[in-house]
Amino acid sequence: SADIEVLPDIISTVEFNYSGELLATGDKGGRVVIFQREQESKNRPHSRGEYNVYSTFQSHEPEFDYLKSLEIEEKINKIRWLPQQNAAHSLLSTNDKTIKLWKISQRDKRAEGYNLKDEDGRLRDPFRITSLRVPVLLPMDRMVEASPRRIFANAHTYHINSISVNSDHETYLSADDLRVNLWHLEITDRSFNIVDIKPANMEELTEVITAAECHPHQCNVFVYSSSKGTIRLCDMRAAALCDRQSKFFEEPEDPSSRSFFSEIISSISDVKFSHSGRYMMTRDYLSVKVWDLNMENRPVETYQVHEYLRSKLCSLYENDCIFDKFECCWNGADSAIMTGSYNNFFRMFDRNTRRDITLEASRENSKPRAILKARKVSTGGKRKKDEISVDSLDFNKKILHTAWHPKENVIAVAATNNLYIFQDKIN
Repeated sequence: SADIEVLPDIISTVEFNYSGELLATGDKGGRVVIFQREQESKNRPHSRGEYNVYSTFQSHEPEFDYLKSLEIEEKINKIRWLPQQNAAHSLLSTNDKTIKLWKISQRDKRAEGYNLKDEDGRLRDPFRITSLRVPVLLPMDRMVEASPRRIFANAHTYHINSISVNSDHETYLSADDLRVNLWHLEITDRSFNIVDIKPANMEELTEVITAAECHPHQCNVFVYSSSKGTIRLCDMRAAALCDRQSKFFEEPEDPSSRSFFSEIISSISDVKFSHSGRYMMTRDYLSVKVWDLNMENRPVETYQVHEYLRSKLCSLYENDCIFDKFECCWNGADSAIMTGSYNNFFRMFDRNTRRDITLEASRENSKPRAILKARKVSTGGKRKKDEISVDSLDFNKKILHTAWHPKENVIAVAATNNLYIFQDKIN
């Protein structure tokens, strides 16, 4: 069944928190919108699972770098939740240059019956006070406040593409095109540079960092992917500057399929560790690959996302779609993976049965409690009744950002400025 939330601007990131009760989206206008899952009530037994707006706040504003005469846009590139330590929630959000730590707290009680001031807030004359009152807490309408606790700025020369919270919950890393920095969550005025691939002469630059992530259990291990289709796994115990990787993951290229576009489509747009920490998944333009961390020479699983576009690469290059950065995500049990495609399609792959399905996030087929029908794309020859021809796909409708609930079969899919939340049907 589906919920549709319409946001004011194009969604640029989607992220569930650790419990899955909250879902955060960031958009092009620098806003963060947080949705909260409704609890099931006796009079509305099916309301469990509906996500409603919990808090909206402006995380980043447009800025101007006067030294470089560059405009820094406010678009939120990534949001990462921190594990909950108390009643409040915390998240990191970043645009191209500045990372902010936000605290989201709620108040639903207010104190009344002060001794030194009246109910309207005016101070009382101390000489008129003859008795001592004990203030009481009274219920009030829920107020959700978002306040910036820390601002981590001025550490990236290039655009930040990733942030990832470490498993020690004290540090996190941020990556831009050429460097990866390690931060302590309490310290804003300095960070450690742990990867630097910038050549002495920028004309010798052959690759850039496209994504980076911390290992879910080992706080000394992280990976970063490159535009050349390689992934490097580094261990911070080995050296302060992780210039020499511990492991290097690369699939040898098939010379017979080499073309002008080979290098562009092999660029990795996302890398994600499995929850178990045994595998990692990478997304390139046409496929999703699952790697065993113990085997570097080739992936253990490869899933074709939209192989039918291989013959269309020329026109996708001309309209710049070939540079789109699709993300990918695991389900809570690491048994299925999801990633987006064009025409508002998204793909799901079952790792055990090797079955896959194409679903569509659109208003027409997303009436609440409607069941999603599988979509098929015809790749030539005779087109069957339910199939969609490759030539009629809309490349402006793309699903770049998806998220999977950490424990349940609830998924969030961002299609331009619409957020679709689908879940397993409840019998």
